[in-house]
This record gives sequence, structure tokens and C-alpha cells, in this order.
Amino acid sequence: MAYVITDICERAGACVDVCPTDSIHAVEGDANWPTYYINPDTCISCGACAAECPNEAIFDEADPEAAAFIQKNADFYTKGPGKNLI
Repeated sequence: MAYVITDICERAGACVDVCPTDSIHAVEGDANWPTYYINPDTCISCGACAAECPNEAIFDEADPEAAAFIQKNADFYTKGPGKNLI
């Protein structure tokens, strides 16, 4: 099960630094993709990102808080700028 970053993300970057699989990405200057995103295909669900997030913006995809953001997160990697990263 992957983790999901919600819209309360302020791009502090702590999550990127601790991700052991380099699964967290963002793009600069694109209002359609304002937060960090976690690649659901490479996330190993270790929880390091959630523990490090100063805004508490990262949730396990099974958490109800994540439900509204699962598709947007996946779309970043399939339809958005993240598709060039995989």
C-alpha cells in the first residue's frame, strides 16, 4: 500500500530527503501540480515520509484523509509531468 500527499503539503522537502526509494517528486512553476507526489508503483510503504512531514500532509492510502488525493497522485505519474520520470 502506498502513501499519498494531500493538499496541505507546503513542499517543505523533508519527505524527499528521507524516501529510500526516491519515490517523491514535484515540478516547479505548474499550478496544476502544486504539491509533492508519491509514485504508487515504487513506494514501499515504509512511512518515513509521513513521519518526517512537518505539515502532517502524508497519509497511508487506506486512511480516509487520503481518499480524495489518491487519483490526483496517480495521475501525476500517468497523465501529468511525472510520467516522464517513470
